[in-house]
Amino acid sequence: MAGSWLLGNGAGTTARRPTALLVAVHRADEAGDTGPGTEVSLTELRRLADTDGLAVVDEVVQNRPRPDPATFVGSGKVDELAALAERTGAELVIADGELTPGQVRNLEERVGVRVVDRTALILDIFAEHARTSEGRLQVELAQIAYQLPRLRGDGRSMSRVGGGRMAGGAGMGVRGPGEMRLETQRRRLRQRATRLRRSASELTRRRERNRERRARNQVPSVAITGYTNAGKSALLNRLTGADAQVQDVLFATLDPTVRRVRADDVLFTATDTVGFVRHLPHQLVDAFRSTLDEVSQADLAMHVVDASAPDALDQITTVHGVLYEIGAGDVPELLVLNKIDVTPVEWLDALLRVHQGAVAVSALTGAGMDELRATLAGRLSRR
Repeated sequence: MAGSWLLGNGAGTTARRPTALLVAVHRADEAGDTGPGTEVSLTELRRLADTDGLAVVDEVVQNRPRPDPATFVGSGKVDELAALAERTGAELVIADGELTPGQVRNLEERVGVRVVDRTALILDIFAEHARTSEGRLQVELAQIAYQLPRLRGDGRSMSRVGGGRMAGGAGMGVRGPGEMRLETQRRRLRQRATRLRRSASELTRRRERNRERRARNQVPSVAITGYTNAGKSALLNRLTGADAQVQDVLFATLDPTVRRVRADDVLFTATDTVGFVRHLPHQLVDAFRSTLDEVSQADLAMHVVDASAPDALDQITTVHGVLYEIGAGDVPELLVLNKIDVTPVEWLDALLRVHQGAVAVSALTGAGMDELRATLAGRLSRR
């Protein structure tokens, strides 16, 4: 988390992990019951915080039909959150949802610590994991898109109202130094975004030329897609003997890795792509669109699923939603159920009954890889 813009004070540069509180709204129906995905979402938020180098010390959960428009949770829960932050010494509050600028401001004023949302946390993780210049460019574009509507001043030095001697006696309503400073920040961010988009356009054209060259050479392409931490990079390594980075953390892979694979005399390219997650920030989808085009332009999408995950079916639905959003919903799909070495047999059988035609494998042990290669060769040769 070095240089994290969540805390903005370089706290991540020390060995001590910054502490955080989680706050979530579990959407309850009229009977007060919450859906089965609410606890899964909070568990995922804990993993996201851990991936970003934060130590979660406690959490506050409220069951209500919808988030409070002013403070996300109700007034009583805000008081509870403030008392918990003071007692635990938490440095950060993370909301399991996307907050409006007004909600952030109101929560920070009442709780007394920095408040961020799920989107900001994911952006911070992406910034930490981007390795190539293209990846860093795309993340910075997403950060600017997120930050622009949230720019605001803190304290008297950023007052938005000028008057009296401060404004040359012009009276109330004249732009004060705070407002002018904010306008300068916005202008600089917009100018930076323009330069980044120009660079991104050139990278997009280069990627398109590479795809056209592969198409001319009649080399079919397979895009490896799926939920984050499903084992996509490990599967690529097992297929190709490559050494793509494999970590048990969310979003370990942001930069596409392209490798050539030969299966039963069929040569094709396999591209490892960024993993998806619930409520993937639209800023990231927009910024990574050129990278995600590797999926929409592929001959086959190999959708890797962590079969051992209790919410595997929900993860499949989430990935399908993002694929349709980026225009890849019509790309032929091969579902690959990974991690069968740690998946209960009855659960794997249930998944195979729901998704007939899926291939069950273990990238760790190599189980099922011969069947996967044969299936890939058959699907691509029919193309």
